[in-house]
Amino acid sequence: MHNKIRLVIADIDSTLVDSKRNLTKKTKEILDCLHAHGVYLGIASGRPLDELSKNAKKWGLQYDFDFLIGMNGSEVWDNLHQKEYSYFKLKKEWIKEIIDLMSSFESNYFIYHHGYLLCRKDDEMMHHSATSSDKEIVVMKDVEEMYAEENAKIMFRVKEEIMPEIEKYIEKHPSPYYKGFKTQTTLMEFADRRVSKGFALQKLCEMNNIALEDVAAFGDTTNDNDMIAISGTGVCMCNGSDDTKAIADFITEKSNDEDGLAYFIEEHYLKPYGWY
Repeated sequence: MHNKIRLVIADIDSTLVDSKRNLTKKTKEILDCLHAHGVYLGIASGRPLDELSKNAKKWGLQYDFDFLIGMNGSEVWDNLHQKEYSYFKLKKEWIKEIIDLMSSFESNYFIYHHGYLLCRKDDEMMHHSATSSDKEIVVMKDVEEMYAEENAKIMFRVKEEIMPEIEKYIEKHPSPYYKGFKTQTTLMEFADRRVSKGFALQKLCEMNNIALEDVAAFGDTTNDNDMIAISGTGVCMCNGSDDTKAIADFITEKSNDEDGLAYFIEEHYLKPYGWY
């Protein structure tokens, strides 16, 4: 393990927070300790920046995160320099093509649109998404609303049992412009092929003179893979997906419901440094 750490960045769902989306007391203590010793802290998510910016206060932290990566890398907030960056949105014709591509599968597709969730239909899973993102649900009147503007991504909520079939189908129908990737066991997302959490992390590190080898990145599933792969220490949660475990340097001994991230940092960094 690299013995220097300057930045800890983590996915949120199934990684930093527990299954009820709470930041536990143990994890908060670890973040506070890292912050007190000058380690930068960041979160990386498929959620938009307006949502991510509320988390520090919601979780009871007395400071803001130094870096936010939103929409799987399409949106970036550098709090050190108070600057926002936007990268690579899906073109309107690509969104239409993606909807056609996924038409063989039963799904509820939706996008983040002007502060609310624009969706195909209102159902239980959409209410779950709306509650977790604190956004209003608006059901589309016509499918053309989905691709009336460029967007960072489009999401498809599906049944867990058909996800493997969808992954294989997407692999057999690649596009030079966009990519599909699983972010939850029931959620498939599509974004510009150039976008990833890893791309955004690299940009942030370049702008802030942070060597990637001095970064510890934590995640649990496919959309975290690039970020985990390029970091000096890439860690997958033990509750994570097999593809993410395969590219990680380490796998936590405990799950996100057992403070897995916190215990990993404590054992591999804080105790060896004499910080905890």
